[in-house]
Amino acid sequence: MTDTREARGGDGGDALVSAFNAVGADYLFCSSGSEWAPVWESLARRHRDGLPAPQYLDLTHETVAAGMATGYGLVKRRPQGVLLHAAPGLLQGSMAVHGALLAGVPMVVASSESTTYGDGAGPDPGGQWYRNLSIVGGPHGIAQPFTKWANEAADVQTLPVMVTRAAELAWRAPAGPAYLNIPLEILLEEWDGREAKPIVPPGSTHSSPEEVEPVAQLIREAKNPVIVTETAGREAGGLESLVAFAEAWQIPVVEPDSAVCANFPRTHPLHAGADIGPWMDEADLILLVNCRAPFYPPSRRPSKARIVVIDQVPQRPHVVYQVLYADRYLEGNVANTLRQLAKRAKDLDGHAVDARRAAQEERYAAEQTAIIEAETRATSAAQKGVDPVLVAATLRELLDGHGGIVVDETITHSRTVKRHLKTDAPDSYFYVQGGLGQGLAVALGVKLAARERPVVLTVGDGAFTYNPVIPSLDASKAYELPLLVVVFNNRVYKSMNLNHRRFYPDGAAAETGEWLGTDLHRLPRLAGFAEPFGMHTETVDTAEALVPALERALKAVTDATTAVVDVLVTR
Repeated sequence: MTDTREARGGDGGDALVSAFNAVGADYLFCSSGSEWAPVWESLARRHRDGLPAPQYLDLTHETVAAGMATGYGLVKRRPQGVLLHAAPGLLQGSMAVHGALLAGVPMVVASSESTTYGDGAGPDPGGQWYRNLSIVGGPHGIAQPFTKWANEAADVQTLPVMVTRAAELAWRAPAGPAYLNIPLEILLEEWDGREAKPIVPPGSTHSSPEEVEPVAQLIREAKNPVIVTETAGREAGGLESLVAFAEAWQIPVVEPDSAVCANFPRTHPLHAGADIGPWMDEADLILLVNCRAPFYPPSRRPSKARIVVIDQVPQRPHVVYQVLYADRYLEGNVANTLRQLAKRAKDLDGHAVDARRAAQEERYAAEQTAIIEAETRATSAAQKGVDPVLVAATLRELLDGHGGIVVDETITHSRTVKRHLKTDAPDSYFYVQGGLGQGLAVALGVKLAARERPVVLTVGDGAFTYNPVIPSLDASKAYELPLLVVVFNNRVYKSMNLNHRRFYPDGAAAETGEWLGTDLHRLPRLAGFAEPFGMHTETVDTAEALVPALERALKAVTDATTAVVDVLVTR
């Protein structure tokens, strides 16, 4: 924001809005609570007087507020404001806030408490704070396990700088949500107008040449190195720098099932699929690039490979048990480290490079053949219904050349979605983290940050019903954020059913067919939830209907209307 005029004085609501303005928040994602009247009044004054303020989004569910901030932050990578209600609203939104922690998304989350319970000299906060809304120790105590930092703003004059501190902490590595408890009495208290200083992006740390050169020598000496990455693409410039690094040294790149964003083009000849298994015995050097949990079980370590960890924060504080088996660490900005290593790709063993290039060409060709064969089988089985492979392949073809972004909240179909969509651009794919039920909100936040690009949510039927569907569709319509929602509907909690079968292959359920906790046939037509909002809806149960339905849906999205396509898949 270039206009720095501020309202002088006022109350804590003005102090808070002024602080979010100073930290550069584009939006305040709010699920309303009775403590936010001072903020609403401050915004009303600013709008009346033409003063700058973050844009306010009035949302009807806490998961939607925190999830949209997550989606927006995945693309913009800057802290935004999230306003929830007291401790209950914080608890309701806690899964989405925890998801932001796992996704490394900066945000400042705030909610409130009362410190006077009506016995103070100021305005009456209301009896509900005394009866129902108070939490022993304050809500910042319950926020600590799922945030990066949690504290209380105890004075209105220090409130702006507390917001600054929270935003700066949230933005610095490892990025994540910071929480601030702002008592209602502080929001209503008179403010003297002192402001927070605008914040600037964090400086970056770099691995020194003395640290990088020995790693370059290890790569130079390796015959069969491999790169494994989960979140390199989450960093600004991460995908591009990883491509340059892999190409310079001709090293294959594996994106395991735990990868949660677009890290490396799946159409690139150096993409080596999702299975790290073959490399556990074959590789002599494994380069873990932003890879927090590469080995499962954790005790499964490579038989002979040396391991180099390239990550700004290799040991993630929020991961309870993390085993990397590192022989060397390169810590600091990942894109910079990869660029440094790419520049050192000199004096290579030509025979070794040719051998691994040939081996990778063979692997890549085999994978492309397997993808084509899977899609051919899915097409050939069209008379039996809609195979999920066909859905993912059709989406790939329809999105080709349109710069689409896919937000994925499938479970049993997640491998299919990744494999057959073949995303190849930065910020083209995000997997929802931290628990099912956030996909709609995260996709809305992504769309808010990238209005010019089509955004698709792929979601299972079980995950769809975990979402706050009505509040999410309301936000989509109210703020003109059209999505294409594609439901992979197999009428079952498949992953739960698979675990039951795996744990008890010869149990009573297998004998009687009584599979509890998994049947979703009783759910109504899922696309129907969007009908009251005037959105485009389709239910697809035949393969021949799939392409026309998705084409109509994408046309609706292009025309600024959310479309929900419920695809009854065969498995």
